[in-house]
Amino acid sequence: MSVTYTATLPVREETVLFLSGLLHAERQRRGTRAGTRALVCFKQAILLLRWFVDGTRVKQLALDNQVSSSTGYDYLHEGIRVLAAHAPRLESVLLAAKTAGYAHVNIDGTLIETDRCRTPGPKPGVDLWWSGKHDNHGGNVQIVTAPDGWPLWTSPVRPGREHDTTALRKHDILPLLAIWITDQRRVLGDLGYEGEAGTITIAFKKPKNCSCTSVQQQFNKTHNGVRAIGERGNSLLKTTFRALRNVSLCPWNIGRITAAALVLLHVDHNRTT
Repeated sequence: MSVTYTATLPVREETVLFLSGLLHAERQRRGTRAGTRALVCFKQAILLLRWFVDGTRVKQLALDNQVSSSTGYDYLHEGIRVLAAHAPRLESVLLAAKTAGYAHVNIDGTLIETDRCRTPGPKPGVDLWWSGKHDNHGGNVQIVTAPDGWPLWTSPVRPGREHDTTALRKHDILPLLAIWITDQRRVLGDLGYEGEAGTITIAFKKPKNCSCTSVQQQFNKTHNGVRAIGERGNSLLKTTFRALRNVSLCPWNIGRITAAALVLLHVDHNRTT
């Protein structure tokens, strides 16, 4: 016995049409013949948005659309790839931020949790995706935000065991940020980026067995107050898209999933910078 009910997605119709257009263009690129797909582009877009926004299980999505689970996963992965391909590059984001007149941008790492099984790390007894800080498995994603906390760019994923500074260096982001900080602009970060204080402005760390000076304490108060607004970006992505709260797909897909979510956020709010 089953029950049928009506549900509403909290997204604009323009967002669905945008995603449908991307999927249609992808089918044309592949040379997909008309009538050979189980779902039209519009229904595939709804399937994708239900997964991103509501975190609906693929098994349920497949059942609702009368397709197999394998077909549901194929549609999902195709949509994620199509969306992620339209994510902005960091060079373009920083140029747009400069044009918008931003005096600073914020950078912060977030852990996208995953329930995938453990993977051996580079050393014996080390779990590749285990984050000791968060006491959970997940992937480290770096996020650049505007001064008001609006997400501008997300990085590819790195294993959760890596610290923010390590992930930053792996992505080769620092050279671009070094160019950005010229002309009296700044990149604000937390103490997790202590190793790159020459590029990223961080608070003063409390010295061992003594306290920060009054000037340093005042700087830290101001810095943390401004930077805290920038951390809104991580929360905005995770509260808007339930799929980012726990990813059950391969952890290496987390970066692509986050980039796809960023594109949807930009389109739905009609804002990029």
